[in-house]
Amino acid sequence: MIRLLQQDSRTMKILFAVIIGAAAITMVITLVPGIFDNSGATNDATVYATVKEPGFFGRTIGDSTAIKTVEVNQLAARQLQQQHLPEQLMPYLLPRAGQILVQRAILKHEADRMNLQVSDEDLRRELQTGPFAQYLFPNGQYIGDDAYINFVSSAFGGQLSRADFESQVKSDMELNRLQALITGGVTVSDAAVREAYLKDGTKVKFDYAVVSAEDIRKEINPSDADLQAFFNQNAARYKTAMPETRKIEYVAFDASNLPGGKPQVSDADVQTYYNAHKDQYEVKEQVKTRHILISVPAGADAKTDGAAKAKAEDLLKQIKAGGNFAELASKNSDDPGSKAQGGELPMIPTAGLDPAYAKAAMALNPGQTSDVVRSQFGYHIIQTEQKEPAHTKPLADVKSEIVPILEQQRAGATEQTFAAALAADAKKNGMDKAAAAKGLHVVTTDFVAKDGVIPGLADGSAMLTQAFATVKGAEPAPVSTGDGFAVFQVEDIKPAHAPDFAEYKTHILEDYREQQAPQLLSAELNKLEGRAKELNDLKKAAAELKVPVKTSDLVGKDGQVPDLGAMSGPGAVAFTLAKGAISGPIETGTAGVVLTVTDKEEPSADDMAKNFDQTKEQLLSQRREEIFQVYLGTVAEKYQTGGGIRLAKAAAGPSLPGAPGN
Repeated sequence: MIRLLQQDSRTMKILFAVIIGAAAITMVITLVPGIFDNSGATNDATVYATVKEPGFFGRTIGDSTAIKTVEVNQLAARQLQQQHLPEQLMPYLLPRAGQILVQRAILKHEADRMNLQVSDEDLRRELQTGPFAQYLFPNGQYIGDDAYINFVSSAFGGQLSRADFESQVKSDMELNRLQALITGGVTVSDAAVREAYLKDGTKVKFDYAVVSAEDIRKEINPSDADLQAFFNQNAARYKTAMPETRKIEYVAFDASNLPGGKPQVSDADVQTYYNAHKDQYEVKEQVKTRHILISVPAGADAKTDGAAKAKAEDLLKQIKAGGNFAELASKNSDDPGSKAQGGELPMIPTAGLDPAYAKAAMALNPGQTSDVVRSQFGYHIIQTEQKEPAHTKPLADVKSEIVPILEQQRAGATEQTFAAALAADAKKNGMDKAAAAKGLHVVTTDFVAKDGVIPGLADGSAMLTQAFATVKGAEPAPVSTGDGFAVFQVEDIKPAHAPDFAEYKTHILEDYREQQAPQLLSAELNKLEGRAKELNDLKKAAAELKVPVKTSDLVGKDGQVPDLGAMSGPGAVAFTLAKGAISGPIETGTAGVVLTVTDKEEPSADDMAKNFDQTKEQLLSQRREEIFQVYLGTVAEKYQTGGGIRLAKAAAGPSLPGAPGN
């Protein structure tokens, strides 16, 4: 079981999506604009938001649901990981994760109000027949409490207990019931199904003339007078085109420049650090075993318990008589996670095992086999393969880890002290004298921008940040440089300013082309379209205008065509044209296209009949999602205007560009 759950498999990812994913139900919860505009905010840092029934009675005596800040952080972190996004986007994901959980809480309140709660019996049936059945009830047989707990812990990274997991499943079931109630009356006509299948199943082949936006740009060659006029007309645009720059003088050093050289670490220093951090070197008691489990269901009667014990005792006799432990485990053990490995479990801390199992396993020497052992899950026969008592790693084993830590700490502290003294000396006697007194030298940069690079420094970003936050002639200041420290001073400042036309001419030309290209591209496409329709021949028109023509494959709506992109995008117009028809201008961003359909293949009546039910279900799902989103928006607005949402003051955050509500 443990090894299965450690696999990065598609199945396990589906499991994560079922419970831990962002969706509260099978449909995607979208972000409802304005839901976080509530002015009644709370200052409790542990609570992100509170949801109550809207209206006076709901706010005063109704039940409330608190969305904890840690829950929002966990969901945002999961979204970051699942979508492979950079850490810098976490501030944008947090408010979105918070809104998803608020919406879920609103739906839960509505489901409770409609008496859609899920009973324990409903939960048991869901676990036996739903998406988790293949893991908890393989072949209809319960895997046992021990394996169940391991499953939840491993599948969800230790973030959920068994009780939390079951509560989450119940909540999802309740919200699915709400969805079914709201969308249960949704229907689609047979005509709509046939129309949708015809639209999605049609394939087209076409000739298309491509006008390259880049080629258009290259043909734009204005005179210097045109560029000068453009520059003058856009003076406001170029007012600060040249960013502020600063000239910095600095003295840099690292540990090798310190008086007395690099700080040394003594054995006594290492011993002191070790004594203060012994908890970091503790190794918990752990054991590697094989076992055979004869499970006993919770609450089983004496007869069932006795039969399980008798079977375990019989297996023990076979082992003592020379039977192969691994073979007997593979054939008889009720632990599906280990039986395929002959009952073998990995090295596990005993704190994570059943107490009776752990005690028996640790009492054995490697190679020894226990008598029958009763745990909360049934009867075990245990064979210990390897064990390690709790202990603290000796100093000799970890000294090589401690010395670099102490060296870095000592060097860092000494460098900071040295930098402070150097800065004080520079303030009193000037940078040159202070540097010379320490055997160092002053470096003066060229004018450098805030996002520039300072040659000779491993990391000059901190110096640039501080330099652009101070004034010219300010006192020398110390700053970290990545592999040491420096003392710096701003020598001169050039404010942001408009560039000289001559030195900025190349940029101005690019800007001019950027402005003119769309209009010229549109004009060229209109000319091409008009001539093609006049001649009723796209190829002839393209040849006259010296525009290349390409031919597509037979493609459907899920296809891709060079220069046109996805056929679900602007090129989708091809599916609406009759064979031989010529399209209007199609702009893709990087090019412009005019196309003519040369072949069109519609799905046959047999294909439509075969796929009718599947298409109908897809269309129904789409309509249900649309209806439920309308419902969600309406009920969220009711809670918002009725004062049912109280958002913590610290919960507000930036929005992603283009996000709903922006």
